[in-house]
Amino acid sequence: MATLPRSEFLNRKTPPHISTLILMTGLSALAMNIFLPSLPNMATYFDAPYRLMQLSVALYLAVNAVLQILIGPISDKLGRRPVILGGMAVFILASIGCALSQSALVFLTFRMIQAGIVVAMVLSRAVVRDMVPQARAASMIGYVTMGMAIVPMVGPVFGGMLEEAFGWQANFWVLTIAGLLIFALTWADLGETAGRSGLTFRQQFSEYPILFRSLRFWGYAGAAALSSGAFFAYLGGAPYVGDHVFGLAPQELGLYFGAPAVGYFAGNFLSGRYSVEIGVNRMVYWGTLANMAGIALNLALFYLGLGSALSFFGLMVLMGLGNGMTIPNATAGALSVRPDLAGTASGLAGAMMIGGGAALSALAGAWLTPQSGAFPLLWIMLATAIGAVATILLVMRREARLARAGLQT
Repeated sequence: MATLPRSEFLNRKTPPHISTLILMTGLSALAMNIFLPSLPNMATYFDAPYRLMQLSVALYLAVNAVLQILIGPISDKLGRRPVILGGMAVFILASIGCALSQSALVFLTFRMIQAGIVVAMVLSRAVVRDMVPQARAASMIGYVTMGMAIVPMVGPVFGGMLEEAFGWQANFWVLTIAGLLIFALTWADLGETAGRSGLTFRQQFSEYPILFRSLRFWGYAGAAALSSGAFFAYLGGAPYVGDHVFGLAPQELGLYFGAPAVGYFAGNFLSGRYSVEIGVNRMVYWGTLANMAGIALNLALFYLGLGSALSFFGLMVLMGLGNGMTIPNATAGALSVRPDLAGTASGLAGAMMIGGGAALSALAGAWLTPQSGAFPLLWIMLATAIGAVATILLVMRREARLARAGLQT
């Protein structure tokens, strides 16, 4: 990895300041969830079924996943800066389109285009891996993704307040303004961190099989995808549970909805503070256990007849904690399989997370009914959480076996 110059804030000839990366990831998170408390009222506004409006989550995530497969190799070829700025410009225009939409179909179209902001999330991680080695990358990614924890804590609350005061469109005007401000900051501060590849686009995309053949890559990417799958199912189903099962008003739902972000913030802090000392594998393992334990306890309370809005959303803090520990460390592991393909690896790993998340989000929305309560959602979340624990255990077992073999030889 080439030595990069020291970061200087608002100097685009040097690598970006960490605060710029945090704001980039925060904008990506805000776009995902600020409007969710408004979904029931948006369905009424457009005279559309709730399940159709819920597709604003699933379709957004699906396009997001496809883009991640393309963004990684393109950024390895052209560099991080132009791809990030281009994606942010598309996001700003799409946010305006969402706010001005007069039909559900038009809104969903612009909502899918909004997924261009995925460049901020995917390439902020690649930028970190360009700048520092694996051990420090896990720590720095933990701090950077705090932007994805702080924003969800206030985003749904703020979005619910905006909806009650000015209507659901206000959420998308806020996204437009935030996009413009962060675009300006990124333009001024984001220096290029990746040397342009000498490969053609066809050759760049042909590098994917290298990652496909790596069991280590699949292990880390799979752990991150399965662990985050519980969160994406929550995104798709929790607004319905809050509105139809617990009868929460948009502002109340927004307040409860941000509960996982409290845990995610704490998990990110633990990743940033202890990943170098404890190690990537153990941090991922403990994170997946916390995720599984919180969901299992939540489900048990409902079977005991003790489930409530407070217990349902409150225990999601453990899910957030687990993901905050798992995702930065698993991502750093996946990106370190081939550091020269950091953008490609980040895109592929992200596509696995978001693509699976889109399917789980749609599934949660389809299975929930007023009669089912929260049970389908919690069972979907628990199944993915158990899968994440099993995946990282397989990675740890394989690495231990290889280590023993190396000692024997």
